[in-house]
Amino acid sequence: MNRINQILSDLKSQGRKALVSYIVCGDPKLEQTVSSMHALVKGGADIIELGVPFSDPMAEGPVIQRAHERALEHGTSLRDAMACIAEFRKQDTKTAVVLMGYANPVERYGYEAFAQDAKSSGVDGLLTVDLPPEEAKELDEHLKKADLENIFLIAPTTASERRKEICDLASGFVYYVSFRGVTGASSLDSDEVAHKVKAIREVAHTPVLVGFGIKDAESAKTIGACSDGIVVGSAFVKIMAQENLSADDINLQLETLVRSMRVALDEL
Repeated sequence: MNRINQILSDLKSQGRKALVSYIVCGDPKLEQTVSSMHALVKGGADIIELGVPFSDPMAEGPVIQRAHERALEHGTSLRDAMACIAEFRKQDTKTAVVLMGYANPVERYGYEAFAQDAKSSGVDGLLTVDLPPEEAKELDEHLKKADLENIFLIAPTTASERRKEICDLASGFVYYVSFRGVTGASSLDSDEVAHKVKAIREVAHTPVLVGFGIKDAESAKTIGACSDGIVVGSAFVKIMAQENLSADDINLQLETLVRSMRVALDEL
């Protein structure tokens, strides 16, 4: 079984919520990415989303946009991201890793070659922010052949008919975006999130995880209570951006923040 499905199945049987953490590969430098991934796992992350730097990350707020810029300044590429995951796998064969990015680098790489190389690197799934489901079928075929999950976003503005289409195609989990806007904002409406997650669950055959706007233990617990898990990005990327901290200090802060969210989720 794919690691994503195994982890989410195990958590469900344990009555626990999933904690997905996001950082950008190559931010602030490529040499730090793997050690930070291990720090996130040490703190309690179940799944890591590794962002692939892109020149026009349209769904991202200023915090993650700057992380993409820092990574691109060092020339970090999709191949570098897969190399980091291969390195991560030398010590960790259990934690699921999802590549999250935009369609253009994957399309340029070639869908079949990407799926094969991603699988051999230890990747478990892909989330392409800007690839509409109706244009994802060719990529989806190659991902399925390689046993890679194809994860899709659902926005608050997504119509009910389209929600079902997305859920029919999605595998691994469905990522519900908690509010209208870009990553890093702070306008969570927990009642609205709970209402939308309930509607998605009626048509989804996978767990429903919620991201955007979750930044601490309190917001993690609030959103975890109405979903199968949470996705946290900007709060971790802010830590990575602190130029005055050493790599070890950054990793310690990452681990501490993840652990606080893990504890909050396990209280549910």
